[in-house]
Amino acid sequence: MDRTPGAVARGRTRRRFLPAVHGRARVPAARADLAAAAPRRGYHQALQAAPGTGAPHPDTHRHDTGRPPAARRAITMHPFYDSIPASAEGSPLCAPLADFRVLAAAGDDAQSFLHGQLTQDVTGLPADAARLAGYCTAKGRLLATLVIWQAAQPAVVPDARLYALVRADLAEALQKRLSMFVLRAKVKLSLAPLYVAGVQAAPQQADELRAAAGGALPEQPWRRVDLPTGTWIAAPAVEGTSALRWWWIASDAQLAQADGLAQLLGRAEPATWRCADLAAGLPWIGSATQDLFIPQTVNLDLTGGVSFTKGCYPGQEVVARSHYRGTVKRRMAYGQLQAAPQWAGALPGTDVYDATQPGEPVGRVVDAAQMEGLAILFETTLACLPGGDLRLGAPDGPRIEVRSLPYGYDQPA
Repeated sequence: MDRTPGAVARGRTRRRFLPAVHGRARVPAARADLAAAAPRRGYHQALQAAPGTGAPHPDTHRHDTGRPPAARRAITMHPFYDSIPASAEGSPLCAPLADFRVLAAAGDDAQSFLHGQLTQDVTGLPADAARLAGYCTAKGRLLATLVIWQAAQPAVVPDARLYALVRADLAEALQKRLSMFVLRAKVKLSLAPLYVAGVQAAPQQADELRAAAGGALPEQPWRRVDLPTGTWIAAPAVEGTSALRWWWIASDAQLAQADGLAQLLGRAEPATWRCADLAAGLPWIGSATQDLFIPQTVNLDLTGGVSFTKGCYPGQEVVARSHYRGTVKRRMAYGQLQAAPQWAGALPGTDVYDATQPGEPVGRVVDAAQMEGLAILFETTLACLPGGDLRLGAPDGPRIEVRSLPYGYDQPA
């Protein structure tokens, strides 16, 4: 691969290609460190990823979301979360998120380096906010989505300037890949010793939660505050609910100061938080869905994760062309299923079909979570959404009931 500074800046690195795998398009050999090429998967193949009936694998950690052991990194959650009692009526809820890691960028050039790698305007990132971002191949296909923010000082990681929340199953490979392009820049990428949880509260519980957290909490989505108990980022709300949501990122020392929160909070299942993320239309890319979607087809531009006014980054030409030519004919939709497998973590990448035109798949699952039913985000053609009979995994698979997202499909200016 040509990694000269000019080639990297233009996002035009020369790449070796592996041969086609199971009929899929060729994939860059440079991506082998992130995820192996995989064939399309149907409903029954997704079930086979989970042993037996699809019940949680015995190796699954108690705080894990049910992702297959082969597709996730083992994460040991902090004992603090075990001190939180099971969810009780009237308590704000806390879900430990073992399937997320925090990537740290340290050094004087951290901001400019990530600005040249991600879809987000990193140099214009407000000090009191976080933003969605994507990391693409040179062909504009997403290898990761992130929530990025400026590190509070003094930082847990020495000289850290930025932190980014990413899926744990690709975090280590993402750190290694980005490090390949550092060259002479003064930046060091590492995985921070920080723990991630999702906290949800009703409006009437907010005052008590603020007191326990150690200060005022932001309510506007994507606003951020640093408190003695950690960093709190307001997450997008779910349509039709009044619940407030935050990502809570904390170190060992900060969790040691969170006794008040342990007494106030009730522990929730991670799938509860993930279902809310899906309903909010947040496109988390994991190892199973790398190199499948451009940012627009998973609505990253509609959720503020793409800047069309910044300079170059890998894949920028493809992303910008789709935007300015108005050629986005595929989008991400939200759906629910009643008859569905319990192993929701095996479903990302599974085909979606339209029973009215069963010859070929019309999309793929982006993400999934299981509670009482199955919730999914899936990418498909806009033509299929108004009246299509959408099915999971096969033309006669479980029917997907399409539900509305909290944002429309109009392209941002």
